[in-house]
Amino acid sequence: MFDNLNIFEEDFWAINETLSGLLTSANVLTALLIDRAGQLITSAGDTSKIDMASFASLSAADYAATSQLATLIGEREFKTLFHQGEAENIYVSLVGTRVILVVIFDKRSTLGLVKLRVGQVARELSSVFEKIFTKLERPTRATAGIDADFASEAGSVLDDIFG
Repeated sequence: MFDNLNIFEEDFWAINETLSGLLTSANVLTALLIDRAGQLITSAGDTSKIDMASFASLSAADYAATSQLATLIGEREFKTLFHQGEAENIYVSLVGTRVILVVIFDKRSTLGLVKLRVGQVARELSSVFEKIFTKLERPTRATAGIDADFASEAGSVLDDIFG
């Protein structure tokens, strides 16, 4: 069990190091990783002005809505989104199939540089997350011997107990 925790801690630090590198290489203000359900995974940079829970939730909803728009025009999905503001911009990219990378940048950077660096970082993070998801989906020693009959019986007993 503790070996798995160490592996996940190493993954966490690798992810944060990659995001920190993105901040400097693309000269962006903030980078956030969000799951498709709208939960914040981690962030780097200045988040002091952001309600993180709302921002994460709205970013995931924005990506989901845009994916539906893609479907309506015959695309499977859009891999990236861009929102241009007066002072700050938001660039959104899918990392693998389950994680969304949101980058906030201002006039100190350019869309071209952000797109280039985010593309590189998304590929790096995609391999890290695939390893994490593989670890999470792999049965542990504690659950490896539990078959479907046992799980069904346990569920029935719990239903009887808790009504």
